[in-house]
Amino acid sequence: MAEQGGTIPLIAARGITRRFGAFTALERVDFAVRPGEIHALLGENGAGKSTLMNLLSGLLRPSEGEILLNGDPVRFRSPADAERQGIGMVHQHFLLVPPLSVSENLLLGTAPGMGGLLSYPIRRVLDEARSLADRLGWRIPWNAPVGSLPVGTQQRIEILKALRGVTRVLIFDEPTAVLTPTETPELFDTLRRLAGEGRGIVFISHKLDEVLALSETITVLRRGRVVARTRAAETDARSLAEAMVGPDREASSLIQDGAVSASRAGQATVPAGGAALFVENLAVAGQARPLLNGLSFAVSPGEIFGIAGVDGNGQGELADCLAGLIRPSSGTLRIGNDQPAASPGAFRRAGVAVIPADRQTRGLALPLSLTENLALGVYDSPVYRRGPLLLWPALRRRTEDLIRQYDIRATGAGALARSLSGGNQQKVVIARALAENPRVVVAVNPTRGLDVGAIAYVHAALRGAQASGAAIVLISTELEEVLSLATHRVAVLYEGAFSGIVSPDSPRDEIGLLMGGKTREVPGAAAR
Repeated sequence: MAEQGGTIPLIAARGITRRFGAFTALERVDFAVRPGEIHALLGENGAGKSTLMNLLSGLLRPSEGEILLNGDPVRFRSPADAERQGIGMVHQHFLLVPPLSVSENLLLGTAPGMGGLLSYPIRRVLDEARSLADRLGWRIPWNAPVGSLPVGTQQRIEILKALRGVTRVLIFDEPTAVLTPTETPELFDTLRRLAGEGRGIVFISHKLDEVLALSETITVLRRGRVVARTRAAETDARSLAEAMVGPDREASSLIQDGAVSASRAGQATVPAGGAALFVENLAVAGQARPLLNGLSFAVSPGEIFGIAGVDGNGQGELADCLAGLIRPSSGTLRIGNDQPAASPGAFRRAGVAVIPADRQTRGLALPLSLTENLALGVYDSPVYRRGPLLLWPALRRRTEDLIRQYDIRATGAGALARSLSGGNQQKVVIARALAENPRVVVAVNPTRGLDVGAIAYVHAALRGAQASGAAIVLISTELEEVLSLATHRVAVLYEGAFSGIVSPDSPRDEIGLLMGGKTREVPGAAAR
């Protein structure tokens, strides 16, 4: 790979091809990261970004081509081998052990000292992590089980893990997905400081404004090939979007002012029938404090009610209440005029569909086929069941119809869910949620980790459900997503209560203060 200005790349891929059976995920890809460089990698889900990063971090080996470390060919035997040689990666789906504490997770994977298995460098590893956390301004509960922490804190633990030891190359996969608008600039300052120390940074993000603001070099992958490589100062969001999606798709619908965006739907009118979802004084008890504390709101048919806030302020508990997964400690929850029992089946039969926050752990059964996954939404319907037996031919036909209708890129109804890219997995989740025309849709971080094209698709699907009369509760830590989709109200959730309900056109600084806990009077929260 040619050098720029005589600088040898810290790590480089040269002519890399990677095949999985008959499928070619990467084809003759060149990519390099130099000392002090922040290099952004863009591409739709399934374009090959994760495959390339897995090759550079030792999780996979190339079918053809070579990887060079400081100009010399290298073959990583494992991710641990790559980490020992200075390659760190923060994955989109965290590699943490939930029952273990933060400190214990940080020690996993560290090599023992000269004294063998009983000489792990516990003090050095933890001191380095605490020092880095202090530099970043992070408050970390070191002894708490990781599984009890909010997603945003879990991501910080992943970053601390990636930075342990002598790390020369840092790969960040969607690092801002769970950060607030005020936290993102702080992370960017940190990445710039790390690059200034001579490290190479690979930054993977679907947020084009972030890519343009942070990176120096941008590489775009499409269908496993490099289709563009440019300096950030010499391009714009529209050009990047066009490179990502190709000439056969319209990029203007995906881009507005350099960021993923979408025009807000018109003001919802309240029909004479009243609210599709009614919540009053909803509460969920916790050990130290209430997890939800007196939430009241109503959502009308054809309305998107946005709920913003920093992750870990009760979003998960609210979503679980609305899905029937947990019973609230007190309060009223009605679907239309019905008050279903607290079970997912009862809520589904009442007309509630859920797009969960994590498509891989809560949205899909990854080892099962698309037919089996999509059957989970209709397995008790008399159309697809005779007594105890499921009518598999009818279910397969339904799956094939949904594959076409929702543009799911898969080999067929029998394809395993785990074989799909993240964007296509999300399309399966959405197809199951929306196919039966639900009365209420609960969408939780529906575009987390998706690329620009998949985000536009998900937003269009939610607007389509809204236009069909569904009442949609959109719970998202992506503030811009909430503001762009909410019809006329956005509630801000802080420590289990609404700190305010505002218009989507409210000043960003006002919403930011509400996200930080500054309260504002919430008049008529349950009023339609």
